[in-house]
Amino acid sequence: MPIVPDVPEHGGDQDEDRGAARPGGPAFRDEPTPAAQPYPAAPQKPEPMPEASQPAPAPQPAPQKKSAGRDLGAAIGVGVGLGVVIVASLFVVKAVFVGVIAVAVVVGLWELTKRLRERKGIRAPLVPLALGGAAMVVAGYVRGAEGAWVAMALTALAVLVWRMTEPPENYLRDVTAGLFAAFYVPFLATFVALMLTADDGPWRVLTFLLLTVVSDTGAYAVGWRFGRTKLAPRISPGKTREGLLGAVAFAMAAGALCMQFLIDDGAWWQGLLLGLAVAASATLGDLGESMIKRDLGIKDMGTLLPGHGGIMDRLDSLLPTAPVVWLLLVLFVGSG
Repeated sequence: MPIVPDVPEHGGDQDEDRGAARPGGPAFRDEPTPAAQPYPAAPQKPEPMPEASQPAPAPQPAPQKKSAGRDLGAAIGVGVGLGVVIVASLFVVKAVFVGVIAVAVVVGLWELTKRLRERKGIRAPLVPLALGGAAMVVAGYVRGAEGAWVAMALTALAVLVWRMTEPPENYLRDVTAGLFAAFYVPFLATFVALMLTADDGPWRVLTFLLLTVVSDTGAYAVGWRFGRTKLAPRISPGKTREGLLGAVAFAMAAGALCMQFLIDDGAWWQGLLLGLAVAASATLGDLGESMIKRDLGIKDMGTLLPGHGGIMDRLDSLLPTAPVVWLLLVLFVGSG
């Protein structure tokens, strides 16, 4: 701050100096003798001015409430609509639900390959992936795990051959991305069709969907309200350790209820283990897709679902959770 000398108050040495310097009478004879006047008031100490090199700080914006970052109304509406379609097809005709899985797989592959081409120039062949992906889901439902593996092998072969029709530059990169897409989307989704083949298949699939949704909801609710410690800030800054604990608690509670009341010969303690596994796999799946999106420099895989992003943005936690739930249900209550 600039140094401003203090101005002494009336009296003291300054008043005496002023009195000594003040003339005692008129300088000229024709000047009237001035009346006695009080001394002028001492000037007030000026307010210190901010230094030129330090501009006044900009006003701080008022703190804002936490926001979900999406259109919550649209997200809820779309989620309810999807839930109605899934549940209706699941319990009316199993084959219809298999068709719903196949459609979701094809759309997810389209979103993934489109983003790879736009952001990285990777030309993963969509046609063999879409046909092979749908075939994988159907084969898994009709022929079981063996049929799914055969369809996966044929899809990989089709990707290798299809890419040969184009110039050889970046062939290895493109087919590698194609094989990754074939495994990541349709092959993992095939485990949902495998769950459906059991006698209580619709209830197994419903348990799988409920636990994954409840895990995501618990992570969001607890993390939004109590989240302080980042879980993986370089991958997904919004996720917190408190949110993970919420996912575990919600999923374990839902798992105990589902295994006790929805699954034939199930027990509540098995549901606790199932819920714990679902919370872990769903979180890892979400982080895995966040890693892909960060590498691609995008926020969402698509815009098909208002408030949600794309189909792949809804499948991120479901896909890696499907084989986990299928395996644990087989171990707990058999293949049915």
